[in-house]
Amino acid sequence: MIGIGPELTGPEAFPYMNGNRLDEDDMGKTRTALVTGGAGFLGSHVCARLLSEGCKVVCLDNLQTGRLKNIEPLLTNPLMSFVKADVRDPLPDGVYDEIWNLACPASPPQYQIDPVGTMLINVIGMKNVLDLGVACGARVFQASTSEIYGDPQVHPQTESYRGAVNTIGPRACYDEGKRAAETLCFDYHRQYGVEIKVVRIFNTYGPNMDPQDGRVVSNFIVRALEGAPLEVYGGGSQTRSFCYVDDLIEGFFRLMRSDASITGPVNIGDPGEFTVRELADIILEMTGSRSVIIDRPLPADDPLLRRPDISLAGKLLGWAPKVRLREGLKRSIPYFATETGCAVKTNLDTLS
Repeated sequence: MIGIGPELTGPEAFPYMNGNRLDEDDMGKTRTALVTGGAGFLGSHVCARLLSEGCKVVCLDNLQTGRLKNIEPLLTNPLMSFVKADVRDPLPDGVYDEIWNLACPASPPQYQIDPVGTMLINVIGMKNVLDLGVACGARVFQASTSEIYGDPQVHPQTESYRGAVNTIGPRACYDEGKRAAETLCFDYHRQYGVEIKVVRIFNTYGPNMDPQDGRVVSNFIVRALEGAPLEVYGGGSQTRSFCYVDDLIEGFFRLMRSDASITGPVNIGDPGEFTVRELADIILEMTGSRSVIIDRPLPADDPLLRRPDISLAGKLLGWAPKVRLREGLKRSIPYFATETGCAVKTNLDTLS
């Protein structure tokens, strides 16, 4: 393991949020967290937040889609260690207070490269995480997804909606894999008493995204900065809701620090709804790009509508997103410009 950095001290090291639970038994004790997929986009933000709370963090990633550069700033903290390993293999021995499972490729181009592997990450990986949770008595966080709703026939989507998923389509390895992972979580909870927290993530963007991961926000920003065509599918009329990463991570921690009786699943996402074409137009405007927009045929099983109902998150966690799309893009575009070495042709500070 690689050890690194100054230990955080003082009250700011434990910023447990408004009204959320911190067990008395935890006071004065350094908690230990295992974060699978910890070098990925979301996992690296989770690691950073845990360190800011004074937790000892073991970051596990096979680096298939995760990037060491995402966690390099954290590797000066002696509470942080990194293990290169695959969640499908036996997990490292240790006693953990909490396990955060964020191990899985999340963009269609990535998870469709190895669909069998994607399914097994979700099933075998989830089982390994839960078995470790049983052994340690750890609380387990599962990063599920809005993709479990498939191409929804209910809009917006509530947690009670069971979805409309093609079980044999090209996206099924991810969609059905995540559904199976949720099933395992709740079966382990009922059968073995594992404390679980299941969140359903809607489209999220921000710093630490891989510029080449193929997701729509990163793809559009990078191509706009490079002056390359932006490709929309089926006219770009599909709707999506885009959540800035800081808001999402806040939702994660509010759920993870909530009472044990709150298992989820809970939708965490921004209910603001935009067509993909609207997103492309906004990004072209904000980057000052002269890229053209090209229409392509709609891929199989691509959902036409996607918007979270976040009433449950508000009721149980007091959570709602704060960063609107344009503000989030204003924060994200400079990151992608640095990653790609491209210049932004507008003054983002002057854009509303």
